[in-house]
Amino acid sequence: MTVQEGYQYAKKAYEKWGINVDEVLNKLKQVPISIHCWQGDDVGGFEVNASELSGGIDVTGNYPGKARTPEELRQDLEKALSLIPGKHRVNLHAIYAETGGEAVDRDQLEPKHFENWVKWAKDNGLGLDFNPTVFSHPKAEDGLTLSHPDPEIREFWINHCIASRKIGEYFGKELGSACLTNIWVPDGYKDVPSDRLTPRIRLKDSLDRIFAEEIEEAYNIDAVESKLFGIGSESYVVGSHEFYLGYALKNNKLCLLDTGHYHPTETVSNKISAMLLYSDKLALHVSRPVRWDSDHVVTLDDELREIALEIVRNDALDKVMIGLDFFDASINRVAAWTIGTRNMIKALLYAMLVPNDHLKKLQEEGNFTDRLALIEEFKTYPFGAVWDYYCDQMGVPVKEGWMEDVKAYEQSALANR
Repeated sequence: MTVQEGYQYAKKAYEKWGINVDEVLNKLKQVPISIHCWQGDDVGGFEVNASELSGGIDVTGNYPGKARTPEELRQDLEKALSLIPGKHRVNLHAIYAETGGEAVDRDQLEPKHFENWVKWAKDNGLGLDFNPTVFSHPKAEDGLTLSHPDPEIREFWINHCIASRKIGEYFGKELGSACLTNIWVPDGYKDVPSDRLTPRIRLKDSLDRIFAEEIEEAYNIDAVESKLFGIGSESYVVGSHEFYLGYALKNNKLCLLDTGHYHPTETVSNKISAMLLYSDKLALHVSRPVRWDSDHVVTLDDELREIALEIVRNDALDKVMIGLDFFDASINRVAAWTIGTRNMIKALLYAMLVPNDHLKKLQEEGNFTDRLALIEEFKTYPFGAVWDYYCDQMGVPVKEGWMEDVKAYEQSALANR
């Protein structure tokens, strides 16, 4: 069966349930995924005086071919993007600044240090998102930053976050697409603290000062990101989910949910609809935790599909900003980007090909038998045939065909590093 024949067969199956597959694919084209640059170089960045990775973050593996320069990283991103259907965004951290060999500390970063990224994004029709890098630095070595008791250290990180918001504003102005600038800090304690409140008072004050700097909201969208625990902050994290949820709601900021930042029995999919009742928008960093916040490559698992279903069936595609956050150095890094991003898009497509309105009606009627039966039957509907057609129409490899492209690229580019 050809791709076209498979698509026609699938269309008929879905049309029985009132699903217009052509309309679904047109809608899917409009959904950008923010692809994180740091998968390509193991969260290393390009600082002149680079520090060892810290902040409870670890990248394991030594697969050859890691990007060593901004040019190599952008080249690798271009390769991955050529294998992923749709037009997307790239998410940068502050450590990916290009300072021309000059040592520029993070509180002194300016838009000019990201001019090459902006030019590249323009050339490739991409939007850019941004994050201050509040880890892997001498002033973060004791695990405290924006909540630090030393006012000089706290001031340094406040100034870095202000500078980052200005860079985000620059991205938005230059690219005509608002930049999401997300603040995450690793602050916390290894053992049970004797005072949980005072660090949170300092963190709140730091954030208030950061956001007091006027930035045009049309160009920069502010977000704050929580975490349950990290290596070195197992017992207490200052910026908990409750802290940031309250702060975001009170101060009209986006709350960003990272799928690896919660207790193993919690699911982000279950939080989305509750939060959208009180927030116009929210943001995601989609990852895959394995027992903890291990940032494994995203797979098409139950939780990813449920996240997509929550976004789609609640008509929230324009309310939830979807970004990715994983890093694996044990496999080909271009393949990691490709697998994870294609899976995020697959999950959205899957959710769009479910008769969500009918399933909602069954639930309201109390017909739980039909609801469960249909949910299970749709898991084996010909979703794969629609995905193949979408890839073909978008000019990217169908099925596992992309693997040959990555292997060829590994021989021609990655093997020479």
